[in-house]
Amino acid sequence: MTLSPGAYPAPPGATARRLEWAFLPPNLRSYVERRCGSVVVEAVSQTSGFTPGFASVLTCEDGSRHFVKAASVKAQRTFADSYREEGRKLAALPGSVPAPRLLWMLDDDWVVLGIEHVEARPPRRPWRQADLDATLDALEVVADQLTPPPAGLHLESAEDDLAPLVDGWTVIRASRPDLPHLDEAEGLARRIAEVCGGDTLAHTDIRSDNVLIDADGRALICDWNWPVRACDWFDSFAALIGPRGEGVDVEAVMSRRRLLRDVPAESVDIMLALYVGYFLSACEQPVPATSPHLRDHQRWQGEVCWDWLAQRRGW
Repeated sequence: MTLSPGAYPAPPGATARRLEWAFLPPNLRSYVERRCGSVVVEAVSQTSGFTPGFASVLTCEDGSRHFVKAASVKAQRTFADSYREEGRKLAALPGSVPAPRLLWMLDDDWVVLGIEHVEARPPRRPWRQADLDATLDALEVVADQLTPPPAGLHLESAEDDLAPLVDGWTVIRASRPDLPHLDEAEGLARRIAEVCGGDTLAHTDIRSDNVLIDADGRALICDWNWPVRACDWFDSFAALIGPRGEGVDVEAVMSRRRLLRDVPAESVDIMLALYVGYFLSACEQPVPATSPHLRDHQRWQGEVCWDWLAQRRGW
């Protein structure tokens, strides 16, 4: 039984409700301006993604532009922790990795990141082949440059990080009893440790709002919050979920990509079954006020993965 996920249900580029520049504490705004070297005259909030932290492109009086992220340790602890980890990971990335660079960081009552501003756009939605090719090109460079991960950067293994996601199948059994082959699908997901391990730093959150395409058509990978040590094909495969849901022939894409073409078919199915368990269980949780489109996004991703898995298995 396949599903018809339909069109992507969230508005690309408008999925987050974020803090605005005017509502940051005055002393924090002054600090940011000192680090930027000029008074901020315009702040454009970046409303993609699914978190409520401050994330804006700042234009200063001297004409310079800066990308700054910030979250309050007291009021937004989860997101402050996430930004702190992002800063730590960005600082460790070698310059050969296609990612905006960390320029400075504050870790006090607020966690604030000053990140290199790049003139770029997100991938167009629905996904186009050129943007997907650029993204996969970048992810191959990431895998090459981050195998093994940078010295001194302690990362959780994919086996340990992904193991709790299998529990999502308990939720699916209650919420989606209409789906056939649940025992087989869950059995696949429970074999995730067989296929996900490796010695590559994997980003683990590759989707359109974490990718930028510059004027030369080169992709840059953003938001390095929670990478793990995993197989070298992990990110390249995850990058195909959205495009598959929007009509791209991702099986043909996999046959052309050097990190994906030799992955055993069973390993692909195991990874898909894990994603089904995660997304179709996560979407049953309450909708967070700061991210009204998150559950719709997760439900769509889960249905895309189920449809893909069911077609591959002949269900």
